[in-house]
Amino acid sequence: MKTSIHMLGAALLGAGLLAGPVAHAQGTPQTVAIAKVDPSTLATGYRTSKVVGATVRNEANESVGTIDDLIVTPNEKVPFAVLSVGGFLGMGSHYVVVPFSALQMSNKQIVLPGATKESLKALPEFKYAS
Repeated sequence: MKTSIHMLGAALLGAGLLAGPVAHAQGTPQTVAIAKVDPSTLATGYRTSKVVGATVRNEANESVGTIDDLIVTPNEKVPFAVLSVGGFLGMGSHYVVVPFSALQMSNKQIVLPGATKESLKALPEFKYAS
């Protein structure tokens, strides 16, 4: 039994030596720009998990849609809100996109000033890429 263990160890060692040297990552060194963020300011922000699914209202306190998703584009790096307008339980919904900056947070509600369901349905329909 002891001989079997020694032979297995020798075989594994030999296989490791035959495999050659270990490859290391190559290429140009990468640097990351780190921005200083004030945690106390960030703590007053809105978590995505709380924003997605939230009802969007107009200034007359009428529901005009819900936030289906938030999207950040690779080039602009600013968020856009995908709103679900109309439909029921996800069926027949019309998706539109508005800049997140157009939404106002007021009394724990999300307000899109001047919006109506009809004005939002008149915007070009947004379709998720497959």
